[in-house]
Amino acid sequence: MQTLRLAAALGLVSATAACGASTGVDGGGRVALNVATNPTTASSSVGASLRNGSETYIVGTDTLVIQKVELVLKEIELELAVPVAGCTAGGSDNDDCEELELNARLFDLPLGTASGAQRTIAIDVPAGSYKEVEFEIHKPSSSSSAAFLAQNPAFNDVSIRVTGTWNSQAFTYLSDLEVDYEIEFNPPLVVGASNTTDFTVNIDVGTWFRTGTGTLIDPRTANRNQPNKSRVESNITESIKAFGDDDRDGYDDD
Repeated sequence: MQTLRLAAALGLVSATAACGASTGVDGGGRVALNVATNPTTASSSVGASLRNGSETYIVGTDTLVIQKVELVLKEIELELAVPVAGCTAGGSDNDDCEELELNARLFDLPLGTASGAQRTIAIDVPAGSYKEVEFEIHKPSSSSSAAFLAQNPAFNDVSIRVTGTWNSQAFTYLSDLEVDYEIEFNPPLVVGASNTTDFTVNIDVGTWFRTGTGTLIDPRTANRNQPNKSRVESNITESIKAFGDDDRDGYDDD
C-alpha cells in the first residue's frame, strides 16, 4: 500500500498555526501528529503526582521525580488503506506520490498532565483512509545523523534521555534503544478534504521505571551495563501507542 512520509523540513507547530509541505495531490487534507504522556494503566498511576513540567512517583520508601524526557524519532510514515487519486497501491518505490522523509527529530515530551496532547508536526496529505502509522525510536550516530548531532551532540548513540531525582539524588538515564513500530489505526484514520485530522502518539512514562509488581526502579540501575537495562527498555517499548485523536485530549477517539 502507498506510504506517505512526513517532511524533515517541517518545524514545530502550535495548536493554532501549522506549517507543512504540500503533497501536490488535489483534494488534500492535513494530518497533525500530537504527543502525550497520559497514564494508560492503573499501575502507572500508583503513587503519581503530576505537576506541570514534572512527574513524581512515590511507592513505599522510594520517590522518583521525572523532570525531563527527550527521545529521538525518525521516519514517521502513514500508510493508505486504499489508493487515492494521484497515488497507486503496490510496489515499494511509490513513484506516483511524493515521499517526504522525516530525519531524526528530538521530542521533548510534555510532562505533568493527566490529559491533553501537544501538537508537534502537521503536513498536507491526500484525502483518504490511512490504516497504519510507522515510526522508529532512533539512536543517532555520526554516520546516520550527522546534521542532527551537530545541533544535539549529547545524543550521540543516545535515543532517550531522562533527568530527575531518585530519593533526592540527581540522575540521568541514557538509552541506546532502537525500536521500529507499525501501529494500526482501528478504525482507520480518515482524512477529509480541506480539514485537519489529528492522531496522537502516547508514551506512558509512568510505566518506565517499574518492576512487574509496580515497585519503582532506580533509573541509574537501568543505564548501559546495569542490571535493569533490559527491564526498563522493555517497559519503554510497551508504553507507546498511537490512535486517532481529533479532540486532542491524548486518548483514543474510539
